[in-house]
Amino acid sequence: MTDPPRADDDDLVPVSVRLGHVVPPEDPEDWTRPLTWVAAIGMLAAPAILLGWFLLAAPTDSTRASAGTYGAAIALVLGASAAGGTQLGRVRAVAGTLAAGLLGALLIVMVGAVTAGEVHCCDPKMVASASPTLAHAAAGALAGLAGCLPAALAGGLTAGSLARLPRGLLAAAIGTVVTIAVLPSLFPG
Repeated sequence: MTDPPRADDDDLVPVSVRLGHVVPPEDPEDWTRPLTWVAAIGMLAAPAILLGWFLLAAPTDSTRASAGTYGAAIALVLGASAAGGTQLGRVRAVAGTLAAGLLGALLIVMVGAVTAGEVHCCDPKMVASASPTLAHAAAGALAGLAGCLPAALAGGLTAGSLARLPRGLLAAAIGTVVTIAVLPSLFPG
């Protein structure tokens, strides 16, 4: 037999559950907080830089990395490190950095695909080579993600011992070094 419920047990269960329905939180994401904006801008900075570059002066050569490719890849790492730096716990810092990096990389590739222009899928000459905008976008996304991995680990390892700003700066510095080292190897020339 089970003991009858005590009055103390009811205090542990939220009122909404005791009444038979669950009420969602009043404000799940407070957009007036500065850290929310840091995370949002961090995830969207690299795709915005790439879109601006492609709209103003799209690349014509896809054989080597350009300054815009480096800028987008580094912005991806910096933004992901900033988004991960807003988190308090170790696991959340790693997950925040990786999630922001993945979202940013996906948006970068989408920007490259949308700005690629006309591609002839049936022309054998065009199948072997990608559009320059898509090539630079894919390379920037891959290099940025390569930098996000060590940035996430650095941010996670220092989450309990460093304040947000130094932790984010350390993660961004480590990720940037890796990104700059990886990017040239993604181009054939």
